[in-house]
Amino acid sequence: MVDSKYAHLEPLPDFLDGSPDIVTIGVNPSVASSQAGFYYAHPRNRFWPALNASRLVPVELEPGPDALRRLSREFGIGFTDIVKQPTPMEKDLSAAELSAGAKVLHEKLLRVKPKILWFNGKTPHDRLMRLLKRDKAQGWGEQPGEWEGMTCFVCPNPSPANASFSLDDLVEWYNRLAELRDRLA
Repeated sequence: MVDSKYAHLEPLPDFLDGSPDIVTIGVNPSVASSQAGFYYAHPRNRFWPALNASRLVPVELEPGPDALRRLSREFGIGFTDIVKQPTPMEKDLSAAELSAGAKVLHEKLLRVKPKILWFNGKTPHDRLMRLLKRDKAQGWGEQPGEWEGMTCFVCPNPSPANASFSLDDLVEWYNRLAELRDRLA
């Protein structure tokens, strides 16, 4: 169960306006993201620099809720989580919270029906697939087969704790995601 000292934190809303081609899925929001009100808010997180340097979007976006709305409405990239409750670490979530969140997310994805499920890291992919009784990630990039008519794509996590991948590496993976989006268009 979530520690009561985090229960006051506001969950991040989903950014799933329109009909996104790509939906980014995390395990749950971080404390920094909850406090700032947008995904990938930690100033050292490399998501925004990698996104802006990639071919996923044609303009540079300033990190924040407005950028997330633009990504969802104009560029077809949505954002959600398995569990909406912010915590410092995934380990702060109970198995029951993860299982319940996976069911809600599954229903949400079937309604939105994006072409691509984008996971920044193997942990969110493997966590969701395990809960849905599917296979874990087979390396980086496009995963074999489809899930409910959607293609899964796994990139290295942009967290500063994942120093084994450089910003250039992340940009390359984001460009590969852009190529997949264009191929599936």
